[in-house]
Amino acid sequence: MSKENLEYLDKYDYLLNILTGEIEIDGKRVLLRDDFEKFFIKGNKTAGMRVRKFMQLLRRTAEEVRNDVQDYKRTL
Repeated sequence: MSKENLEYLDKYDYLLNILTGEIEIDGKRVLLRDDFEKFFIKGNKTAGMRVRKFMQLLRRTAEEVRNDVQDYKRTL
């Protein structure tokens, strides 16, 4: 496997971790699922802000992957 292919797998693992694992936001280790519950069920506004940060991080990373796919497709 080439170094470039490993980079793509690292990005996949990073995206997966954003969705299912613990990540650090504002110096706090949090799970997306927990913050969804805190915001939508319990009404915690701070958790809602963290959910928005999760989504922004996800969007940014997904855009990088999308660009990588386009670039890789051009080399085929």
